[in-house]
Amino acid sequence: MSEKAASEKVAVFDTTLRDGEQAAGTRLGSREKLIIARQLALLNVDVIEAGYPNSSPEDFEAVQLIGREIQGPAICALSRAVPADIEACGKALAQCKRPRIHTGIGASDVHIGGKFRDDRYGKTLAEKKRKILEMAVDAVRLARQLADDVEFYAEDAGRADRAYLFEMIASVIAAGATVVNIPDTTGYTVPEQYGALIRSLKENVPGIERTVISVHCHDDLGMAVANTLYGVLNGARQVEGTINGLGERAGNAALEEIVMALRTRADYFGVHTGVDTRELYRSSRLVADLLGVKVPPNKAVIGANAFSHSSGIHVDGFLKQRETYEIMRPEDVGMMESRVVLTARTGRHGLLDRLRKLGYPLSEQELDQAYRRFLTVADKKQEVFDEDLMAIMHDEIHALPATFELQYLHIYSGTSAIPTATVRLRVKDATEEGAAIGDGPVDALCRAIAQVTHTSAKLQRYEIHAVTSGTEAMGEVTVQLEEAGRKVVGRGASTDVIEASAKAYIDGLNKLASLHAAVRAPSAAG
Repeated sequence: MSEKAASEKVAVFDTTLRDGEQAAGTRLGSREKLIIARQLALLNVDVIEAGYPNSSPEDFEAVQLIGREIQGPAICALSRAVPADIEACGKALAQCKRPRIHTGIGASDVHIGGKFRDDRYGKTLAEKKRKILEMAVDAVRLARQLADDVEFYAEDAGRADRAYLFEMIASVIAAGATVVNIPDTTGYTVPEQYGALIRSLKENVPGIERTVISVHCHDDLGMAVANTLYGVLNGARQVEGTINGLGERAGNAALEEIVMALRTRADYFGVHTGVDTRELYRSSRLVADLLGVKVPPNKAVIGANAFSHSSGIHVDGFLKQRETYEIMRPEDVGMMESRVVLTARTGRHGLLDRLRKLGYPLSEQELDQAYRRFLTVADKKQEVFDEDLMAIMHDEIHALPATFELQYLHIYSGTSAIPTATVRLRVKDATEEGAAIGDGPVDALCRAIAQVTHTSAKLQRYEIHAVTSGTEAMGEVTVQLEEAGRKVVGRGASTDVIEASAKAYIDGLNKLASLHAAVRAPSAAG
């Protein structure tokens, strides 16, 4: 029997579409929610909390749509301990194969005293707490009439009186709750304290063995993931979180961090999830795109720098043996590969490795020469790119002759004219001409050059800015070209922005040609 088969499974409850969408400045329509739900199904989470049906007609429609369309995970709908909310959940999930209703109420004195001030809930705190307990039980009973799977949340459980919380959880279990959620709603608890709370529930609540304990933590003090993991260590068998850690205020526990922590340290936690971790990166980017919240580059697990190495000592160790500085593999979370970022701190080994991958085998003497020039460039730039290294090779080591050279260009354009470009280029030892039309003069120019050079390179980026000021300002154009998986940046400058564009495009093509020539050339050194 495998280690995974022998360990207990922890269910993964994704609330990106409900709690994650509550992040300030975000909003998802039913179509966007369905797109994300499909990706979450590919991620193989156990539960998708699709929304709060009674909050708006649009949320009702989204829950209904997801419940009808998505196969695999249980589809959950949120409600307060209010009959109208619970009934709306039942209606929204009527066509769902695996419905779950998630209902609950405040459990802490702070929540009960603050949210239930009306005398109809009681005049004293003690009276209010009795009423809240009755509402909790009634809510679970009603939900069980509409769904076999009912989760109960004791809101702000992290600050609740223990004896009262135990009584509330025991009562809802008796009423039919299949999952009990112990939220740290305000991110107030610390890991040891939160873990002890979960352990105390297992030790003091009658019937707790008949339910799954779920942990739902917020990140106000930056401890949501740590609190969640302590909950697992102390007996919780469902974890709740959002993709990228999105949510109210500082957000929720980041699902990708929880899952990869449990996987990477399975030796310590002794549990596993059913998540297909290779879909984590794709899920992260989709959520970031649809909610319009960028992922910080230093974000754990799925940030752009999560598998990037820059320091010379780190690069050297990583290149010799990956495990020296990586505890996870990028492909395990759906990224393509680790990346060495070239900076002034990278070191000789990192530079040599990148140059070899670009097709430049160097002797020790040539490496010394290239490294000195590399440091000069790196001191002036935040990051040194492949095309910078090619320029260094061109200037210092290898003469890389220009394959293409602009000799002539003519542009015909105007408000009522079709933009047309004519170019003459020296291609190796011959002269060739071409003409093309386009959406604008620059587009026509690039089409004409592409026609003459027979390139399949794609123009990925085009930027222009003024180098000097005034009407005779020098314009500098930067383009990014991609061909066969290789990216280069071309640059050109002129007082004529069309000419600068031509120079930049041809500069990029020359770099691609040099790259291909270098890769095809046989190695001269080890």
